[in-house]
This record gives sequence, C-alpha cells and structure tokens, in this order.
Amino acid sequence: MTDSLVQTDARVIAVDEVFPHAPETIWKTLVDPELIARWLRMTPVGFKPVVGNLFTYQTSPAGEWDGTIRCEVIEVQPHRRLAYSWRGGHAANTGYGSLLDTVVTLTLEPVEGGTRLRVVHSGFELPRNETAYRNMSGGWVGVVTRVGEIADEQA
Repeated sequence: MTDSLVQTDARVIAVDEVFPHAPETIWKTLVDPELIARWLRMTPVGFKPVVGNLFTYQTSPAGEWDGTIRCEVIEVQPHRRLAYSWRGGHAANTGYGSLLDTVVTLTLEPVEGGTRLRVVHSGFELPRNETAYRNMSGGWVGVVTRVGEIADEQA
C-alpha cells in the first residue's frame, strides 16, 4: 500500500480550566519566558508575544530529529489569545520524533470570579502523530495545572 492510500485523521487536544485570577495575571504567566519554562518544563529560546516572532523549545532528540521544536507566533491579542505553530520531528522517524506540524492556541475569557483558560493543540495527523498525540494529551493537563499554580504566585 502506498502512503497516498493511507487515511489520516486530524486530532485536537483541548484543556479548559477556570482560575480565580484576572486575565492580566494569567496572560503574564503565559508570555513571560521564565514562567513559560516553569509551566511547560521547556525553556523558550527567543520567545516574544509578537506576531511573526520565531522561537524554539528543546526536548529529547530521537533518530534523525535533533529535538528542536520550531515555533512562530501567529496571533496575539493581549490578555485574550496567543497562538503559535509547533513544528518538530523528522520524516524518517516513526513514533516519538515523527514529523509534527501543529498549532497551540491559548485563549483567555473573563468569567465570574476569574478567567477561563482554554488550551487547544491542533493538527495531530494520525496515525503518524499517534505517539505525540497520546503523550501530549496527558501532558497538557499537567501544564494547565501548573499555569494555575504559577498564577497563584503572581496574584
């Protein structure tokens, strides 16, 4: 069977949580590079919340992939929304380190008593990105929890 006959299924990871903080507090937690390193457990290199800004994260390499996640900020609405591409992996890899071309969108919505944070990581192509999708599905839940803990410190 050729690759053109393999059906793919795009998947999305979505995590939604309400925190007892103003959008400005959550926003600071999401865009301060030192705080990002704490909640994501990867340090952003070159991150600025400016459309077109290119930055990277570094994770464990695998096979032909050097472990670099290449990102570009694609949307910024201060205190409301931040979106960036999340690209990594290598075409020669299967499983961990397979080619990945996704988008992370962080949306803040003021609600009574605080702010709703919705994290959507979209564009996982299955079966190619099955490992990344499975690992990141649980990973983003922990990330959002840590965002809340760090926001607590900032309030």
